[in-house]
Amino acid sequence: MMTYKGFIGSVEYDDEARIFSGEVINTRTVITFQGTTVDEIEKEFHDSVDDYLEWCRQDGIEPEKPYSGKFNVRLTPLFHSQVALAARKMNMSLNSFVEKSLHDEIVAMKL
Repeated sequence: MMTYKGFIGSVEYDDEARIFSGEVINTRTVITFQGTTVDEIEKEFHDSVDDYLEWCRQDGIEPEKPYSGKFNVRLTPLFHSQVALAARKMNMSLNSFVEKSLHDEIVAMKL
C-alpha cells in the first residue's frame, strides 16, 4: 500500500506483462496507474492523484475525499436494540462496539 495526499494506492504485479498496475482504493472514483519499476509506479500514483485533483479544479467540482471514517448503518429496529444491548453489557458505546466487531472480522480475514 502507498499513501499520498490521503489517497491509498494498492498495487499488483502482472508477471506476464511485466508491469505493476495500481488503483486508489479509498474512494469511489476510479483512479488507476501503471509502471514497470517501483520508482515509476510511485511516481505514476502521485501523478494520477495530482491529475485527478487538477481535473476537478478545472471542472469546478469538489474532489471526492478519501473515506472520512464515518458511515451510516441501517438495521432493523429489533437488531438495533440487540446490538445496543450487547454494547451496554460490554460497557461500550454503540459506536465502539460496532468498530470492535468490524475490526475483529477484518483481523479474522487477515486483511
